[in-house]
Amino acid sequence: MNDYYKDLGISREATAEEIKRAYRRMARRLHPDVNPVEGAEEEFKKISQAYDVLSDADKKHSYDMGADPYAAAGSGGAGFGQGFSFSDVMDAFFGGQATTRGPRSRQLRGQDALVRLDIDLGDAVFGAEEELTIDTAVTCGTCHGEGAQPGTGTSTCAVCQGRGEVQTVQRSFLGQVMTSRPCQACQGFGTVISNPCFECSGQGRVRTRRTLKLRVPAGVDSGTRIQLAGEGEVGPGGGPGGDLYVEVAVRPHETYTRRGDDLHCTVELPMSAAALGTSFKLSTFDGKSDLVIAPGTQAGDTSTMRGLGVTHLRGSGRGDLIVHANVQTPTRLTPEQEDLLQQLAVLRGEERPEGRLEPLEKGLLGKLRDAFKAK
Repeated sequence: MNDYYKDLGISREATAEEIKRAYRRMARRLHPDVNPVEGAEEEFKKISQAYDVLSDADKKHSYDMGADPYAAAGSGGAGFGQGFSFSDVMDAFFGGQATTRGPRSRQLRGQDALVRLDIDLGDAVFGAEEELTIDTAVTCGTCHGEGAQPGTGTSTCAVCQGRGEVQTVQRSFLGQVMTSRPCQACQGFGTVISNPCFECSGQGRVRTRRTLKLRVPAGVDSGTRIQLAGEGEVGPGGGPGGDLYVEVAVRPHETYTRRGDDLHCTVELPMSAAALGTSFKLSTFDGKSDLVIAPGTQAGDTSTMRGLGVTHLRGSGRGDLIVHANVQTPTRLTPEQEDLLQQLAVLRGEERPEGRLEPLEKGLLGKLRDAFKAK
């Protein structure tokens, strides 16, 4: 009788995992498709027979007791290939669990869903609670996800006997090669629905419109996605739902624009107010706030109102409100107004002002030069 332990290069105390590892290592080296050297095929058959015996608890016990492992196993005599599975060879080469897969579950995770939510800028500043109406798949209320008409249930597949797969045996140079494939009669589930649910046609889910409340956090911007775990599509067979992603779109505001977490707006100032300075109440998202215009304000100058911008999405605090001044030059003057302006021009020595050309945009060196001149 062959020494199977010696053939695999292992001791008699080797565990099942050590036996499998030894076979994998030698099979990758001796398989005829990999090693064309003369004698490799016979060596491969030898280690395959050794593994066939030592990987089977009953055969291994008979062999260790000195009996014929194949005769004890009821295989009709000794010899390589009696009941040897092709999955053992695949397991040796790919290291995967090439054993039978068993029936697959009818319950699968549902797909994720994406919806768009339009909100106002004020809701982005402070946050809001919105109500979403979405069309998704939900668990069938009639069969509760089972897919069968209530009271009927499922029955074991007569073809695969509930295994979810069928096996075929073919002869090859390895002996009897066994392969498995999903059962076509039950689609691999191992059970058959003889009376599908009338409501969901056996799917265990139906499409419907539902509403849910969403808390929009303060500080969101267009493009921000909010994830709601398990609120997406319910899976086949009433499986767990996927996730729902809500993509936020902030509507344009008639007064304010957003840049980062700062808000920007423009105020129109009469020429006299810009020159003399003024103050007035400005409507903000926080209500009326005092805005002070410094004397001599120029067109394009800005005033910053701290903490009146958008709430930081991550972290505490808020951005600022930046107010841009747009100084209005009068286009129509009464004779009296024109006379007063001429008197002002005389007082300021501006009867015949000379224009001065300025570059459209000063570079870094120009700005540094102006700064030193100011000193």
